[in-house]
Amino acid sequence: QVQVVESGGGLVQPGGSLRLSCAASGLTFRRYSMSWYRQAPEKERELVATSTSAGGSINYADSVKGRFTISRDNAKNTVYLIMNSLKPEDTAVYYCNAGRTVGVDYKTYWGQGTQVTVSS
Repeated sequence: QVQVVESGGGLVQPGGSLRLSCAASGLTFRRYSMSWYRQAPEKERELVATSTSAGGSINYADSVKGRFTISRDNAKNTVYLIMNSLKPEDTAVYYCNAGRTVGVDYKTYWGQGTQVTVSS
């Protein structure tokens, strides 16, 4: 059974930092692209950052470039999102996603989300 579990959210002041963690089990982690998404109230879920399998490439949303860093530890089956210079508009539920194309199918797994609130 695949499990994807996020942690590390919380309340932080503007300009502060947080590190989110996402631990995945029940899958061959290194073969999956790992992504962070976020969803703010009354807004659609948006892609924040992606680390492709085998560390092939990393991509960021324009809104977080230069402030957020995604990294993965394949030995620990964990992906991280380091968030610096946080802004109130970064407030959202952050979700971790594991995705991989297998033949004609696309396997995707989601975590339950972790709340990040940026407020003074």
